[in-house]
Parts: sequence; C-alpha cells; structure tokens
Amino acid sequence: MITLKSCGHVLKDGRPVSAEGINDVRAARNKTMAYKVMNAHNSSTDESLMRIKFDSLISHDITYVGIIQTARGSGLREFPVPYVMTNCHNSLCAVGGTINEDDHVFGLSAAKKYGGIYVPANQAVLHQYAREMMSGCGKMILGSDSHTRYGALGTMGVGEGGPEIVKQLLSNTYDVAAPEVVLVYLTGKPKQGVGPHDVAIALCGATYKNGFVKNKILEFAGPGVKNLPMDYRIGIDVMTTETACLSSIWTTDEKVEEYLTVHGRPEEYKALSPDEGAYYDSLIEIDLSTIECMAALPFHPSEAYTVRELIAGGADLLREAEKRAEEQFGGKVHLSLTDKVQNGKIMIDQGVIAGCAGGMYDNIAEAAAIMRDRSVGNGYFSISVYPPSVPVNLRLIKDGIQQQLLECGALFKPCFCGPCFGAGDVPSNNGLSIRHTTRNFPNREGSRPGDGQLSAVMLMDARSIAATAANGGVLTAATDIDYTAPEEKPLSFDVAPYEKRVYFGFGKADPKAELRFGPNITEWPKIPALRENLLLRLASVIHDPVTTTDELIPSGETSSYRSNPLKLATFALSRRDPDYVARTADIRAEEQNRADGKPDAKTVEVLKAAGFSEDILSDTTICSAVFANKPGDGSAREQAASCQRVLGGGANICYEYATKRYRSNCINWGMMPFTIDEGVEFDYKPFDVVFVPGIKSAVEKGESSVKGYVISEGVSKEITLHIAGLTEKEREILLSGCLMNWYAAQNK
Repeated sequence: MITLKSCGHVLKDGRPVSAEGINDVRAARNKTMAYKVMNAHNSSTDESLMRIKFDSLISHDITYVGIIQTARGSGLREFPVPYVMTNCHNSLCAVGGTINEDDHVFGLSAAKKYGGIYVPANQAVLHQYAREMMSGCGKMILGSDSHTRYGALGTMGVGEGGPEIVKQLLSNTYDVAAPEVVLVYLTGKPKQGVGPHDVAIALCGATYKNGFVKNKILEFAGPGVKNLPMDYRIGIDVMTTETACLSSIWTTDEKVEEYLTVHGRPEEYKALSPDEGAYYDSLIEIDLSTIECMAALPFHPSEAYTVRELIAGGADLLREAEKRAEEQFGGKVHLSLTDKVQNGKIMIDQGVIAGCAGGMYDNIAEAAAIMRDRSVGNGYFSISVYPPSVPVNLRLIKDGIQQQLLECGALFKPCFCGPCFGAGDVPSNNGLSIRHTTRNFPNREGSRPGDGQLSAVMLMDARSIAATAANGGVLTAATDIDYTAPEEKPLSFDVAPYEKRVYFGFGKADPKAELRFGPNITEWPKIPALRENLLLRLASVIHDPVTTTDELIPSGETSSYRSNPLKLATFALSRRDPDYVARTADIRAEEQNRADGKPDAKTVEVLKAAGFSEDILSDTTICSAVFANKPGDGSAREQAASCQRVLGGGANICYEYATKRYRSNCINWGMMPFTIDEGVEFDYKPFDVVFVPGIKSAVEKGESSVKGYVISEGVSKEITLHIAGLTEKEREILLSGCLMNWYAAQNK
C-alpha cells in the first residue's frame, strides 16, 4: 500500500526520480512548496536556521489562559497578528465548579483588551474554525495544539507549546533548524468504503516507529490528489501529526479554490505546486487504490492493521494489546480485550465520530449512507457524532443527514473535542471504543488506571464505524457493506452563526478593558535562574519505549485546572507514577534546606561520593528530574513540562525526545533537555542523584556535552550528558530560568 524510499529525489516532469548526482541540494530544496512558503516568512540569514513569523495564531481553552498570563507578565500590550481563542476543550463546565466558564469569560475579556478573536463554546473546534476562517494558500498558522495542520488548504500549520505562541505575541520569531522535506506522492483513487482515516492510519503505521518523517515537512503531490475531495484531504492531513512530522503542505487546485471562495475568501487562493527539479530528502509513495479499511489498536495510531487482518487475527492481535497494557501499567491494572471475540466475531462497545479529523461533513454523510434504513440497536453498542462546527452542522441539518442518523439511533453532540482526550463519551471499564478521532493513547479516553479503571480506543474511519453500527456492533469493514454512496452536493457555508456569536476584535484592542479573573486563574510562581551547578534527584524513572504528554500530565478532567499552575501540577504523572509528586516535595524540601544554609546530610554525602566538597552547594540548585527513554509524544501542551518545573524540576534525561515541541517546551520552561547515548544503561531508581557541575558555564560557552556524575547507593559513576543543538536564544532562556524570566529581562 505504501512504499518508503530514504534516498533523495527530485521532480522531473511532475514525477519523482532519483536525485543521484544533484549538485546544489539547498537551491533545489527551495523549489519545494514547503520552502517557498517558509522562505516568505523567514527573517534568518543563516541557511541552517529559520526564524519564522506566522500570519495568525490559534489556541483553545486549555491553553490560552496560561499563554496570556505568560505574555502579560512579559510585557504584552496588544496582539500583533490575529489570535483566535476557541472554547472546544474545556466546554463541559460541571467539572471543578465554575472554573471552566471562568476561563471562557477571561478569554473574551482578553480578546477585548488585546484585540483577539473569541469563539464561544460549542461554536467550532479550533482546527475547523481555522480552516473555515483563517486559512489561505501560502499562509502559516501557529497553534498551541499539536494537530494544527492546514496543509490541504495550502496553509502550513505548526503545533507547538504555549511559550511559542507567547513569542509570536511579543513579536519574536519561531526558531527551528531548517527541516528536511519528504514528498508524499499520491496515485490512484480510494475504493468505496475506504476513508481518509484509513489512509492516515496506514501512513502512521508506515512511518512513526521508524522515525521516517520525524520533525520533517510532508509535501503532498501527485495525480492522486485530484481524486480526493477537500474533506478527504483534510482528514489525512490533520493526522500527519501522528507521524511526528513538523508540518505539511499540499498542492492546491480548483477544489481548494472552490473551498476558499465558498468560505468567503476567494482572494486567499493561489495555485501551489513544486517547481521542476524540486529536491526531496526522501519519498513516500501511496497508491490510494490499494488502501484497505484500517484499524489502529491501542495504544497508538501507528499500531496499524487492516480490519481484514484484525478480524482474521482476532484474539491473537487483541492479546498483544493486552500485553502492551500489562507492560505499560506494570501489572497494576488489567485490560481484557480477548473476551470481545465471541463466536469468531469481535464485538465493539461504542463508536464515536468526532472533532477535527472525524467530524467532517463528508465523513458523516458517508456514515449516514451506510446506516440508511438500518439500526444501531438497543444493545450495549452506541454511536455518537460530534460535528466540527455549527456551520457544518447546519449543512448536515439542511441536507437531512443529521435526521437520517438520528432516526437510525445515533446521537448528535455539540461541537467539542472531548472524545479525543477523555472528556466525552468515556467507555466503560474494559470497554472497547472505535473512534474516528486523532489519538488512542493510554488514558486518553478517560479511564483512571490508578483507580483500577482501564478501557481502550481503536482508531477507525467513520465509514467502518458506521458499518460496525449497522452490523449490531460486530467489527465490520465498510468495504464489506453494500451501500449507495451519498450524492455529491454543492459545497455550502453559512457564516451567520459566526457573525452573530464570535467576537472579532483584531485591530480593536482596548487597553482600558479589564481582564476578568475567576478564583482558579492564578499567576505563575517565581522560577529561579540557572546556577553554576545542578544536583538532580530522580523523581521518576520510566523505561517505557515512549512516554506521552498524556502520561506526563493527564488530559480529561485535569484540564480544568490548567489556569492554576500549582493545582494542575499535583496531577503530574499521576496515572503513570503516582508517587512522583510526593517525591518532588521531598526534593524541594532538600533544596530549601540548602538555600537556608543547612544542607541535609544526604546531600553532603552524595557530593563527597562524587569527589566534591560541601562548599560547592553555595552555587548549586537541587532540582528533581525525570528520566524516560523517549518522552513527549503527543499533544503540544506545554503543561507536560511546566508542571515539572513548578514542582521544582530542573531537567529531563532521555535517549531522545519524541517530538521537537516537547523538547522546546522543556527549554522554554527552563529545564535542561539532556540526552544520553543509545546503549548507555540508565538503571537507576528514584532519589538517585545526577550531579552536573559547571552546567551554567557550559551553556554560556555553547558546549554540546557536559560531564555528570550519577550517584547511587554511595557509588559515583561518570555520565556524559548532551545538550547539542541549542540556539543562542535557547541558551539565554535556560540561563534566565525560563522564557518568562528572559522576557522580563528584555523589558527592564
């Protein structure tokens, strides 16, 4: 279905051929769409480093309060570019009393004060609003959500942590090493019943685990593009995040022109295509006609199988998922999926079609066609549909699609991202939910392993979810259902719901407007600057292959506390290492004793074991640290790093970072992004020490590695810690203690 070629390729007569013998790679790479767009936004004169300013910014209600608080403390006066604040994550306001709605009120007041765009709750999920109202060919949008992907509309979207949004709000740049570009060459046409999620899951399965596209740009081109409707392209594009790529861009055509025209922005269209001779660092070839209905087993979108394989493999494949759960949670909680196989059939408990990936008009219309004259039934299986925006929902109502699904027993829910991160349609314990959403990480669906609860999500396309519903909850591929595809109707868009509810404040900043604070909205605590030496006590040691941001700071109900840094921090690693927060308290107490001039005896002992005297403590900070093999996969949420920092964290140590955005979050919150060499054993336990003398001097000098000492049970062992690839600005941020401190110093 998918072929990967790691060698360089160039376009010749519109087709990729080997780039063997090419003389000037940089010049040829500038002929790609990706580099034409990035170069137009780049102010750097260094060919190896890009300094990007974006056309617009977007955040949701889990992140925008912290972003504005950070920017406000750093000298914010007015939003310099359009900044959209949607309310699609913390839209359920029963959790934590009034605090979610307090955040919404704060957001509207900030839009009035600083000149922002405010989208009230249940009007639209952030990515659909960006597509409908903010996209444009050749534009770049930065979002504080990892699924910021608008490449199908010719717009390069990048998802990063909140501090990167802060930089843009303060008219600074997004600094990134010049990325490689991967050509995704599409041919053929999908079979009826095969949807965008099937293509996306197959792509994730082919590229995630081998790191084939990590931190690179995916550029979609080829004759197969014209065979895909816009919603289909968008559905594939939004899932590119799960490949670990940096961004994406597609060729544009008359379908993109129609989309932008219908959405009231015909001037935003321009034809985008790579030039003859464009250079690509590697190639992915996808013959769309060969893609089958797919399923991503727990606990990652890359656990990709065809539905045919899953049905045939049944208990064996589900048993593998059970084993992953056993390893993930150390045997403390058990997932039972093999009992879903009954009489040779896999029984599903729940179906959900939702959000920025699944809730598109075409997906829902196709699901309705499959469900026509059929019934969800009155058993355990249920199906819910979450449209991505009110304008899309209006179109579904006008075309009779919502009515058709409701008559079949499906439920329609508000425009809300909840099912994607555990705040809506949470399955029962040991339940198996099939979802056309973006992720299926552990805990993502809302279970609490610490309380003995665990359920599982399997990602599938809306078409196969509808086929399963039509078959009474028996796992079924849409290609095995006989149905008439829906008639293609003219694209339509009614902007009235936005005109009547959205606050359009860009360019209308009112400095006299007051910010409205709820009792849960608090300031960031003071964060110290980097001292000459770091004494790191390990507060958590995780040897899972990958540690997600959902494990570092859980989603779901904890999201309600993201405007309260100290309260939120109490949930850090709670579902992966419940003792982490208590350990950090002990380490903070050790640091306080050091600061008071009364160091603990254990502190002095570990220094002596490494050959240092007590005197060195006067210019040393004692911090907690987390070791994980490969941390940071998943969401862009900066709280995965900031919660560690608030609890006294000073570093992450790992073999590699799963994503650039998580590493950037660590740096922006002043935590050293240490890596160690593959093959170096890190067989240590909580409260063991990593002492790093001279770290401040090393950062000041731009050194790429430092010598550390691991002290365990009174024995010291040298270790090399790498900090390679830090930019000048990143070094300054680390020295200041965090991005907020760095900005405060600039504004003195």
